[in-house]
Amino acid sequence: MTDTATPKAAEDIPAGADTPARDAPARSYAKLAADESREDYSLRYAPHSFRRWSPATVAGTALGGIAYLADFAIGASIVFTYGFTSGLASILAAATIIFLTGVPIARACAKYGLDMDLVTRGAGFGYFGSTLTSLIYASFTFIFFALEGSIMAQAMHQAVGLPVEAGYLLTTLIVIPIVFRGMGALAKVQAWTQPVWIVGMVLPFVVLAFEAPDAWGTFGSFGGTEGAGSGFSWIGFGLGTGVALSLIAQIGEQADYLRFMPARTEANKRRWNLAVLAAGPGWVVIGAAKQIGGALLAFVALEAVGKTHALEPIAPQIEALRPWLGSFALPAAAVFVIVSQIKINVTNAYSGSLSWSNFFSRITHRHPGRVWYIFLNLSIALTLMEMNMFAALNKLLGFYSNVGIAWIAAVATDLVVNKRIGLSPRYIEFKRAYLYAVNPAGFGAMVIASTVSILAFFGLFGRYAEAFSTFIAAGLASTLCPLIAWATKGKYYLARPNPVNGPGVEVADITATHTCAVCETAYELPDIADCPVRSGPICSLCCSLDAKCGDVCRKQPSAGPVLMPVPTVRATAPEAG
Repeated sequence: MTDTATPKAAEDIPAGADTPARDAPARSYAKLAADESREDYSLRYAPHSFRRWSPATVAGTALGGIAYLADFAIGASIVFTYGFTSGLASILAAATIIFLTGVPIARACAKYGLDMDLVTRGAGFGYFGSTLTSLIYASFTFIFFALEGSIMAQAMHQAVGLPVEAGYLLTTLIVIPIVFRGMGALAKVQAWTQPVWIVGMVLPFVVLAFEAPDAWGTFGSFGGTEGAGSGFSWIGFGLGTGVALSLIAQIGEQADYLRFMPARTEANKRRWNLAVLAAGPGWVVIGAAKQIGGALLAFVALEAVGKTHALEPIAPQIEALRPWLGSFALPAAAVFVIVSQIKINVTNAYSGSLSWSNFFSRITHRHPGRVWYIFLNLSIALTLMEMNMFAALNKLLGFYSNVGIAWIAAVATDLVVNKRIGLSPRYIEFKRAYLYAVNPAGFGAMVIASTVSILAFFGLFGRYAEAFSTFIAAGLASTLCPLIAWATKGKYYLARPNPVNGPGVEVADITATHTCAVCETAYELPDIADCPVRSGPICSLCCSLDAKCGDVCRKQPSAGPVLMPVPTVRATAPEAG
């Protein structure tokens, strides 16, 4: 989006915008940013008019994005390093933590039509405080794009002899046309590829059940390849949990789909609740099963292919399928791996474009459109692939966990604790016009928790603290968030009251629209703020991009609401939970 004082061309006018003859709007959209079929409301509330998919469709699309095989590599790496017993305990412990923190976040995103960044703003971080978490989330998307891309390149090398360096480039380019077209295209790709993925996922384990029925029993006594032994080790458990917890930010990618969930009603509430649970925290149930299954396949293939190739998901797939498919095992495994990696990497690229958009819009007050940030995210991911990040998997993911879990734990604690006991507003306020730049409750808790846990991760506090650094991050963030909110009396959640969402204020039908005084486009009520500078309503994105207002609305809250009254009252202000 660009600021301009000149009239805009007809093709650059956003759909639904008013076009008064006397004046051009104060801001016009760049053509790509104006096309919501591609933009998908990347920096704002997803309106009900856009949420045209059923709960089942949204859930299916979200779950399609967890087809990735990094779970296989992560599970195998954990078990090979720390042995079966400690590895299994690590995977299950991490899954439990991810599930519990994911429940409130998934419900908030689905209920309010907001992505992870916007929820973070209103859940204790403030307008600029969540900028750092946008970088954390962007890092998650390009790290895992690189990891998944490496797995796909390995499959193409095995199948057709394509050099892995060329494979890295191909895996990067292949997702661009899909991600460019937004949620509609992603939903179709996930639906069309799901049958192939399900068959490819299940078949190797069916073959093993018939051809190597004693594999699981032998696997249960596996002591790893690093001499860890088959017994339980607290050090191995802590370190392994840290690696598995690197996946905790996956809830952000699930939220990027969940924000398109239709409104919860009496008629659909059972399907809605089930869809949100399955597509939100429910992903980790499948994820944990894939980690354990991937470790089993790698163990069975270990003697035949060696440790290095056993950690690459394509080789264990081939070995598992060979007894039934013979020479067709290689192409069958390659197709499965490539389909799986396309399914996840379109999600990684899509979510990365959203997080970079959120970051740069606040820093630069510019928004050229979500699609341009696809190229930034993919360029970083391609660089990581060329640097062979796959070889440093455990260390990289273990380090990332300390920051990721501090962020997610702080947000989940605010939603579950602070909002319920009155330390935080009951609804999610995401608009710049009503937020402080930084809220120390969530932002401070995350910074302190991640700093301490990273120091522990690098051994400053001893071996056990190093192993359990992610537990330190989770515990500190969960404790400090309500403590800081209590100490500051919740002062930094709202810079001024929201005349629409304030306590006890009744609001009109949230699908009622107001025309933004800046871009002259009509938006639903939750996306609108009252602006004393413009003397009228302003949409959340135009508010974010305004570099000249000086945040007058925060300094002069007495300016009062300037929203046009809507006569029909149908609902009370929504609350979190």
